[in-house]
Amino acid sequence: MNQEAKRHATPASPSSSSTTSLDSGGSARDPHRPPPLSPPSPAMSAAVSPLIAAQLNYLLAHSPLPLKVGQVWAGSKNGRYADRFTLLVPFCLDYIKWDVVFNAGYPSVPPDFVFPPEDDDFHPLIPVGDVKEEKEGEGEGHLSKSSLSDWNSKDPSRLLALVHELRDLYMHYQKKRIEELDDARLKFEISTILSREGIEVCMISSHDRPEEVKFAVPLLDIDLNKLVLACPWRHQQKIYLQVVFPVHTSYSSAPSAPRIKLVSSSELKSLFSVEDVKLPPWLDGMCMAEYLPNLEENLKTQVLEAVASIGARRCFIEALPSLFGRPLEADPVFCRRATVLVVSGVFTFLVHFSIPTQFPKQQPILTLQSSQHFNSQGTPILSPPINDYPWSPRWDVPGMVERIFDFLVDECLNFKKYCNETMPQQQ
Repeated sequence: MNQEAKRHATPASPSSSSTTSLDSGGSARDPHRPPPLSPPSPAMSAAVSPLIAAQLNYLLAHSPLPLKVGQVWAGSKNGRYADRFTLLVPFCLDYIKWDVVFNAGYPSVPPDFVFPPEDDDFHPLIPVGDVKEEKEGEGEGHLSKSSLSDWNSKDPSRLLALVHELRDLYMHYQKKRIEELDDARLKFEISTILSREGIEVCMISSHDRPEEVKFAVPLLDIDLNKLVLACPWRHQQKIYLQVVFPVHTSYSSAPSAPRIKLVSSSELKSLFSVEDVKLPPWLDGMCMAEYLPNLEENLKTQVLEAVASIGARRCFIEALPSLFGRPLEADPVFCRRATVLVVSGVFTFLVHFSIPTQFPKQQPILTLQSSQHFNSQGTPILSPPINDYPWSPRWDVPGMVERIFDFLVDECLNFKKYCNETMPQQQ
């Protein structure tokens, strides 16, 4: 491309674009400020008794678990207030549904809980003394009388404490169910692995499939939230190994290997995607205690590399102003996105940079957006994602930015032609 064309492909004036600080102190919010409360719950869209609403909203705002509220309804057809709701409680990498039943006529009375049919033998609200022929140690699976007898409807934290206590009892209930199975391998796994902090286990029952047992094993003794400066995550981020064993009786064939996969919250993908991790093979006769050390060692290395790559992406974004001017927008925490405004003659367009977690091994994906051409819906015309431009991870960062700029000098002409050809078809 000749030098005349290069002079026309110039960045917009820095004074006309917004500034995003990418220094080490930049953040989307003050890290010392408490995290924002969750969005208004479904309870607030219905008329909920004030005392009950206070309990529910405190539960959603302060629980360390990502609790959710499903349906909200009134127990009385003519009732003024809704007084019951379905609570979705995270457990073993899934959600269990409990119906929480208050009485709007007597809002100071503690709630009842209705558990699903598959847990019909889970009775945590039965006082320990009322359980007939109670076996030694079985009382651990029941809620003591004091947990509900000191209920105070004016204390909004009471429902939170009750739900968490019930969840702990549900964990004990699921563990006990599995210990009673006639499966030597599962008995061994439980005896060797459940001492590990944070492990959850549950039965998976289905009418059309054999019974299975699922383990959710938290990995890495690392606080992932503290690895990222000014991270916006409200809940503690964890990576889990999900292990699903088929249930075998003592007279069945040799046990097969479990199904295994890594699981994390969608929020963690901004830093690290577990889908990119290749799991080591599960060898015949292997148990979880043997499998985990090698997996955790490899996973820790990859997570720390992902954290280090934030710095590489930050350097890339900070190098953009030398040729493109200050970014209009940029992600100051994970440095995954940036947008610049470019002018070529009378043609003005945006360049969106999507920077992968594997940067610089993987190059940024570019998307061009016209500021002057719109489709029939009135939205700006976009180019397809572009990742076929010259790239080498061995280039220094200024060289990467310069190569992209040189590529866009030519590509902007193709994009302008594409926009002009697209417009008549939309009219």
